[in-house]
Amino acid sequence: MADQKIFAGPRIRRVRNSLGLTQTAMAEELGISASYLNLIERNQRPLTVQLLLKLASVYKLDLEELRGQAGGSVTALKEVFADPLLAGELPADQEIVELSEAAPNAAMAMVKLYRAYRESLDRLSDLSDVLAREGHATASSAARLPYDEVRDLFERRPNHFPALEDAAERFHASLDPGNDLAPALKRWLKSAHDISVRLLPVHAMPMWRRRFDRHSMRLFLSERLSPFDQLREIALEACLLEMRGVIDAEIESLKPGSDEARRLARFELARYAAHALMMPYEAFRAAAERVSCDVDVLASRFGVSFEHAANRLTMLARASRPGVPFFMLEVDNAGHRFRRAGAQGFPQARFGGQCPKLPVHSAFAQPGQILVEKVEMPDGAEFLVIARTLDGPQSGFNERVRRTAILLGCDIGFAAQTVYGAAVTGAGNVATPIGPACRVCERQGCLARAEPPITRPLGLDEMVTGLSAFDFR
Repeated sequence: MADQKIFAGPRIRRVRNSLGLTQTAMAEELGISASYLNLIERNQRPLTVQLLLKLASVYKLDLEELRGQAGGSVTALKEVFADPLLAGELPADQEIVELSEAAPNAAMAMVKLYRAYRESLDRLSDLSDVLAREGHATASSAARLPYDEVRDLFERRPNHFPALEDAAERFHASLDPGNDLAPALKRWLKSAHDISVRLLPVHAMPMWRRRFDRHSMRLFLSERLSPFDQLREIALEACLLEMRGVIDAEIESLKPGSDEARRLARFELARYAAHALMMPYEAFRAAAERVSCDVDVLASRFGVSFEHAANRLTMLARASRPGVPFFMLEVDNAGHRFRRAGAQGFPQARFGGQCPKLPVHSAFAQPGQILVEKVEMPDGAEFLVIARTLDGPQSGFNERVRRTAILLGCDIGFAAQTVYGAAVTGAGNVATPIGPACRVCERQGCLARAEPPITRPLGLDEMVTGLSAFDFR
């Protein structure tokens, strides 16, 4: 404690005001001068150990309360000021701390107001989805983070970029890689750009997957990555160099609203191009047709991971030679959404994707197993969905494995074209009833319901209790 400077001026002032003391009176009781107390209250002098003990003795104060920071409200205020609506008013961290300590009640009131604002936006978004499904277009806008903007740009359009596909096929043909793309890419990087690829141990790259050093012209990859992910990182770097003009043109067509959004869009397009290079369109589409879209077989045949192959299936939307129109989403075990995409765009209006009964959430209980289900929406639309967990970069002994789950789906009418269709289309296979999201789902008696619907009033009958925690009329 002696080595740590403790500034607690606003808290000392609140204690003094709550006791109805003047600075002079409090200073006399503490045995210090009024001017020194004034400096302490303005955070221009720290509290000494002796003064801390005196405060605790005279006013029966908790030392930890004086020493601690208002961590909870500071974190909440950072969330408030990170909103794009307040981006121009973003204060420094010290200002947030001072606001939290000087006026804690006002700070928490600001946080409550912000959360009510976010809740209103979420409800507006849910209502917009309901109206869209009923054929009523809506136009609502709100300030968004660049990440949210780019995510919406990619989710609402088909996950197919013809110019990138054509460029990737030409690039792949020029490499003539045979059955091993990685060595061919390394040779190309060295001969065309004098770039060497080197694998580095964890201690040398503790926080990065990939890093390009322009001075030494070396591309460093983390040994945490699987061989499949190492290949994708090499392919991504090669596509950024060879296909820059095509990627730039696609960025312009997307019209991102800020420089940060443009950088995020560049990364997403480069990753798309890397997948197209690793699994050229026509070769992959033909293989998918022959093996009935068996993701494991496709992953083995092209030397990629399950996630790479599943993602590539959502890109098969070439007008002349389309594949099964798959869509996908990826979540973690807390329900956070990372990605949504589809050959025709992610079917948000028809499918939703936020129902807790989807097998993508059950997959975490059976890591590595493929779960296959037929699901039915409230309007009778049926979908074939498969789900499987994905493991992230290799973790160390004391680190928790990063695990997400991917859901791959298509309209039930395409089930017969997949190896998974036989598991759900036979006699006696009943569809699992799901909804788009609890807020806009009106299924009665759902045991998995996590929120009440915004389209119905709650049922508040003291004489009757339904199966759901949120009964509604």
